[in-house]
Amino acid sequence: MLKKLEPALRDEVRENIALLENPANHQHLRVHKLQGRFGSVFSFSVNYRTRVIFEYENESSVILEAVGSHDIYR
Repeated sequence: MLKKLEPALRDEVRENIALLENPANHQHLRVHKLQGRFGSVFSFSVNYRTRVIFEYENESSVILEAVGSHDIYR
């Protein structure tokens, strides 16, 4: 999934994934639970345009579902 991204964006996504490991960073990343058909997953912002959708596998790991613009919600 990350291989399809431009190198600079890929690096930014990786940096934010690392930040996600610390719950203190969740407000900065704007982590939030999605609603509707995505009600079982969460999202965080990489930058103004790019979002990451993920779900918690357990308390210490997540599964990345998608990376992209708001179009990933469609």
